[in-house]
Amino acid sequence: GLLDAREEMTTFLNLIASEPEIARVPVMIDSSDHDVILAGLKCLQGKAIVNSISLKEGEDKFLEHARTIQQYGAAVVVMAFDEKGQADTYERKIEVCSRAYRLLTEQAGFNPSDIIFDPNVLAIATGMEEHNNYAVDFITTVGWIKQHLPGAHVSGGVSNLSFAFRGNNYIREAMHAVFLYHAIKQGMDMGI
Repeated sequence: GLLDAREEMTTFLNLIASEPEIARVPVMIDSSDHDVILAGLKCLQGKAIVNSISLKEGEDKFLEHARTIQQYGAAVVVMAFDEKGQADTYERKIEVCSRAYRLLTEQAGFNPSDIIFDPNVLAIATGMEEHNNYAVDFITTVGWIKQHLPGAHVSGGVSNLSFAFRGNNYIREAMHAVFLYHAIKQGMDMGI
């Protein structure tokens, strides 16, 4: 049968909480189900990071989830995604991230240092012309976030960039190295 995500999350987190050396380490809870996230937050003793929330379901749901996360003192990964869909251009990325930042800091009580934006690393070299600028748009967005959304952090799924080259690790590693060089220079804090 299928796993019960809430039960699996709480079992794992209670197990690591029972080991003092591990219990102090920050834990990232990753689920698209807010109930699973909440169950996980209730188990943790130290700082947590929730991955992720977005504006996909609108501002009310975003703020509801954000406030719950903030009550537990957790940091949050915010995907650049809103009611219109995934932000895939520089303009859309800064629009969604600035809106989320404003909501989190002004209405949900978040410290900016507890906000981690993921402005969507998207696949390049797919043969579709509209994808050609995805890497540049991400890197430019990183710099914009660092300049205009003080205290916020930036992360991204680096391997998404080279998705079109699955199976060719040499090319993928080269692409990732160049991408990370430029993204880190603009202020990217972390990647997955």
